[in-house]
Amino acid sequence: MHTQAVLGEVAARTTEGSHAANHACDEAHAGRPDDNAPPTGNARAAHTHPTWRAELALEFERRGPRTVLARRRHDGPLVVQKPFYPEGDGVCHAIVVHPPAGIAGGDELRLDVDVGTGAHALLTTPGAGKWYRSAGRGASQGIQLTVRSRAALEWLPQETIVYDGASAALQTNVSLAAEASYLGWEIVCLGRTGSGERFTRGVLSLATEVRRGDRLVWIERARIDGGGRLLHAPAGMRGAPVFGTLVAVGGIISRQTLDRLRAEAPLVGEGATTHLPELLVARYLGPSTEAARDYFARLWSILRPALAGREAVRPRIWGT
Repeated sequence: MHTQAVLGEVAARTTEGSHAANHACDEAHAGRPDDNAPPTGNARAAHTHPTWRAELALEFERRGPRTVLARRRHDGPLVVQKPFYPEGDGVCHAIVVHPPAGIAGGDELRLDVDVGTGAHALLTTPGAGKWYRSAGRGASQGIQLTVRSRAALEWLPQETIVYDGASAALQTNVSLAAEASYLGWEIVCLGRTGSGERFTRGVLSLATEVRRGDRLVWIERARIDGGGRLLHAPAGMRGAPVFGTLVAVGGIISRQTLDRLRAEAPLVGEGATTHLPELLVARYLGPSTEAARDYFARLWSILRPALAGREAVRPRIWGT
């Protein structure tokens, strides 16, 4: 089945805003300048910085009762920390780290994850990913997630902050065996809202595909132009700087579980959950990355027993 969706078009209820404070999308620069920052002293203009291309490949295997990170390969500044097992041997938790902390014009990141038969991996990131403004060159991130028979993968990164003037392209491809399960999300903040910045120029392109066996079960494409009409359109962003999508595939989602999911609401902003024949999709739209993360984490806690037969154990890094 082909399913095409535009941001904001998943039908569901709208929730009233609460007293929760907005999480400021205002992370400080770390280690690299904006791509179009003016030179200081004898420094060259920042748009002449060498581009960084980074690749990380991870392979997880089931060995007896234990899931292990069997192989890893990296080239450039994209690495994985030592795996750990906060919920026993069956699930391997790992943190994917991009040490430069930000992506500038011309940079290219590639992440490949392969979860072998019967294995179970949970991946997250230590903090927000930041896409700096560009003098013209685009930056890209490509993620390929492969989940083998009876395996499970949870891809739970923290939010992406797209600076005003960034030129960013994010693509995620998920390939599942017929009996595999997957849950992943993506949360995006347009502009550093904590300092009053909005996404008035630049471009963000998003592409996601999910295949199960030989069938394409989910495809989504989005292009968001800085200052464009989609930012305020009723069928688009409606003026909100933060949006997110959660996709879950596999397991049996009962009517009772679906009712529990739909009873959840973000602390601030709007939430929606739709159960399609091959997968479940949840959306967030609002002013707060913190509210989006909290909302998706609560949905994940409800979904995980159905998808993986386990209660949710939150990664420790989320609490730091």
